[in-house]
Amino acid sequence: MGRIGLLVPSSNTTVEPEFYRALPPEVTLHTARLFLTKISPDSILGMVRDLEAQSKNLATADVDVIVLGATAPSFLKGLGYDRELIALIEKATGKRATTTSTALIQSLEHLGVGRVVLGAAYDDKVNAIAKSFLEANGIKVLAAEGLGLVDNLVVGRLDVSTAYDLARKIDHPDAEAIVLACTNWKTMNVIAQLERELGKPVISTTQATIWAALRMIGGISGIPGYGRLLNDLAAPSRKTQLA
Repeated sequence: MGRIGLLVPSSNTTVEPEFYRALPPEVTLHTARLFLTKISPDSILGMVRDLEAQSKNLATADVDVIVLGATAPSFLKGLGYDRELIALIEKATGKRATTTSTALIQSLEHLGVGRVVLGAAYDDKVNAIAKSFLEANGIKVLAAEGLGLVDNLVVGRLDVSTAYDLARKIDHPDAEAIVLACTNWKTMNVIAQLERELGKPVISTTQATIWAALRMIGGISGIPGYGRLLNDLAAPSRKTQLA
């Protein structure tokens, strides 16, 4: 039995259902909410102010790992900001922690990916910050396009077809993978189909977050149906294989 503590933006209506569907029965999910209604830099900074208190609340459920399951809040201030948030959570709770942005970078490294295209639900301002974060971590972003949304409830009501359509639109022959960013954007149910059609990994931030949390807990061999990243959780990283 494993327990994941998930910190969720308060208006996020997608990440919990997508976690519940993908997690194996021996792993349970426990959540706390951080106030957020708009995906904008000021609102995101406000959300993070409650991070320590809500992390402490989650720790009382004796979770194995605490995850900040929000993409933009964990890359907002650029390179290393995700690590600062991890350190804050771990110091406050004594629990291991990670963030969605950390998980995204680790998953790309795991797959040996250095060139991507980026699709997101965000407006141009937040999408540019996402692109900069990836590139600061050594990932070349060949193209980036967002849906232009700021209202987080609107994002959560989007059909999963919007992720499928944007991924097909932004794919580039030189891209080694497609990144779909925003944990409130439904993505999980189109990942496997996109990988079959495009012949390359598709990494969504929700998928990467689940992957990272389960790797930290250990003991899970794989979860079928959500792309190659989750299909073989026990696989060594491409970086290790190439070393």
